[in-house]
Amino acid sequence: MSKHIEKLKKQLMEIADVVNSFKSEAVQVKVIDRLLDAMVDYDKEDGEGGEIFIKKAYKKQEGEGGYSLSRGAKKPGATKVLNQLLSTDFFDTQRSISSIAIYCKENFDSDFKTSELSGILLKLANENKLRRERSIENNRFEYVRF
Repeated sequence: MSKHIEKLKKQLMEIADVVNSFKSEAVQVKVIDRLLDAMVDYDKEDGEGGEIFIKKAYKKQEGEGGYSLSRGAKKPGATKVLNQLLSTDFFDTQRSISSIAIYCKENFDSDFKTSELSGILLKLANENKLRRERSIENNRFEYVRF
């Protein structure tokens, strides 16, 4: 087992400069994710038993072609959740950012900070998908469908 770990460490050190050359952390994560997927496929074909180590970190998703971290399925991001809410009647009444965050936590099991939601809500308002209005009671922005 330690032989496989040493091999993996060596491979990661070899690609570290290339991965770190990307400025975006999101791009770095995608590059590493694709490399790990390729390694899993290679180890399956290779048959050296290296897949034992990798299988512990990654597990095959049921019904899909990819792999995910064994910690569980990836939750949808704030943009995806807000776009889903746009397709419902959720924004038919005015909603504050904090009430949107609470709703997302209760119904989507996604614990978004209000700062994560504010930029996306502003973008949706700029795209005329939502209307942004100041509340008279607390002088905070509320969002409602156009």
